[in-house]
Amino acid sequence: MLDLNSIKKAYERVQGIVHRTPFSYAPILSQMSGYEVYLKKENLQRTGAFKLRGAFNKIASLVENGEKGGVVAASAGNHAQGVAFSAKHFGIDATIVMPESTPLTKVQGVKEFGATVILHGGNYDEAYAYTVTFAKENNYNFVHPFTDEEVMAGQGTVTLEMFEEVDDLDALVVPVGGGGLISGMGVAAKALNPQIKIVGVSAQGAPAMKNSYDAKQPLDTTSVRTIADGIAVRDTSAITLEYILKNVDSFKSVGEDEIASAILFLLEKQKVLVEGAGAVGVAALLHGKLDLPKGSKIGVVLSGGNIDVTMLSLIIEKGLMKSSRKMKLMVTLVDKPGALQSFTQILTDVGANIVQIGYDRTSIDLKFGDAHVSVALETKGEEHQALIREKLKESGFSFKEEH
Repeated sequence: MLDLNSIKKAYERVQGIVHRTPFSYAPILSQMSGYEVYLKKENLQRTGAFKLRGAFNKIASLVENGEKGGVVAASAGNHAQGVAFSAKHFGIDATIVMPESTPLTKVQGVKEFGATVILHGGNYDEAYAYTVTFAKENNYNFVHPFTDEEVMAGQGTVTLEMFEEVDDLDALVVPVGGGGLISGMGVAAKALNPQIKIVGVSAQGAPAMKNSYDAKQPLDTTSVRTIADGIAVRDTSAITLEYILKNVDSFKSVGEDEIASAILFLLEKQKVLVEGAGAVGVAALLHGKLDLPKGSKIGVVLSGGNIDVTMLSLIIEKGLMKSSRKMKLMVTLVDKPGALQSFTQILTDVGANIVQIGYDRTSIDLKFGDAHVSVALETKGEEHQALIREKLKESGFSFKEEH
């Protein structure tokens, strides 16, 4: 039974293993949103995500009951690392089944803890189906990432830490994929303060749990597609949905651009690196999706920080373009001596810094005697970009912009 007592027992088990992550006031977010915002930085947790809490509590309970055989789990990454770490701690074998699309950093992170990794399936749910069969064939204990009350109890320890530091929170904002984190946190929070509001946030590209919440019954989806891979769950768990329907007061969703902008905001303004799943609560906050009274004291969970560097570089690039701090142009000019110099002189005069340039005189779409110059510029905002466009037009240059 998942209740406050089981969560307190989990809290005792994880002491000394799980980091007590910072729960910090966020002045910039508070000023922007009109709320009093505190960030629970589970991205700084050992293994880089909150998942260690539930995995360790589950495996500790198995060991306490004399179950010292191997464990197996299906995970896109964070739960995998939690299971692998915990199995190594107790000296038992761990096998992790991960979707074939799992970022290399997460695969390597699991292997570093000594676990065996099997890549199988196009998404979590396909990996999960294979894992169930694998567990039966090999007589391993299956450690589910969310549909398990010992796992949920471990995740609920996040709430206990938050309440110990700020005991008068008005609301908790929690990322939702399979629902294990918000189930455990919601049970603990409502037991300690029945008036507190629990807000779930999912990615629009993985809408199963939100659709189920709205319909008040489990609804699965046919596919998921989101940069928030930690919450990219296709099918709804009836077990976690029951806890969510009981304790969650509202459920929001955020789009891919909103998630990306939240990742970039946290990196620039809060000096905190989070993955997509960890940023959805801040995304909802930044884009005005929380219907809470202004002035409310809210705790937002940054659930993990295991972002693939390739994805991060793409998010930064798109973010710079969107915020008018970078500009990409394809300029057509006459292929003669001095033409390129006159073009770059305009950029010098308006204070635009060239970060990348290419010169092409052989494309078949060019007229004879013309050349294409592709250029990426560092710019100082929309007004600066408007000035660049104006000066190029005044000088007779033909150009196209990339967006």
